[in-house]
Amino acid sequence: MSDAFFRSLAKRAAGRYPAHDRYARHFAFGKLTGDPAFGHLIAKECIPSGARLLDLGCGQGLVAALLAAAEETRASGEWPPGPPAPPAGVRVTGIELMAKEVERARAATPAATFIQGDIASAQFPASDMVLILDVLHYLAPAAQSDVLQRVRHALAPRGTLLLRVADAAPTLRFRYTLLVDRVASALRGLGWVGQHCRPVASWREELEGLGFVVEALPMSAGTPFANVLLAARYDAPGRRDQNH
Repeated sequence: MSDAFFRSLAKRAAGRYPAHDRYARHFAFGKLTGDPAFGHLIAKECIPSGARLLDLGCGQGLVAALLAAAEETRASGEWPPGPPAPPAGVRVTGIELMAKEVERARAATPAATFIQGDIASAQFPASDMVLILDVLHYLAPAAQSDVLQRVRHALAPRGTLLLRVADAAPTLRFRYTLLVDRVASALRGLGWVGQHCRPVASWREELEGLGFVVEALPMSAGTPFANVLLAARYDAPGRRDQNH
């Protein structure tokens, strides 16, 4: 997928937000084109057609808007031939704490389901894929573990969790990631929130302890951040033990 095509896709997704909400449109385009995770989701065909996708801490619903834009592009015949294929019929449920962000998400993608709630306590619907981008570090370690356990129970057999985290290594990139995140949180009205980051090895160990097969992918290309995407697949066949 060319950069030019993805930029046109991001522009289409940003255009789904109301014209009067210029902030939402500008933020959507800037985030989609500046954050490599979103291009990766499409270019690497991470999200299968027809999947039940749960987006935890979904913000203003960028992933749902991007998927809707991809479907529109496919339907209009503008999608280029060959891989990657655009995902179709993805059923998105997003859970987000901030009421304003939920309002924006609903306006951009009415066909998706957006719930205002705290992922630390909200119920998770049955899902084929769960997406958590740059969210879990806002929760204390015990709450992080609880969310991951509930994600495991919500996932269908052979379901996938895509979890992006900042690698808590003693590097300048990690310190810069924390600083930018704190400033962004303050600007969103969340205040100077605490952060509970871990090294990638710690995340991997916990996920593997829950029965996931984990692949760690660098996800900071073109940015100064220390982000890693953990692709965690739950491979247990059949019905799982809900008491695990």
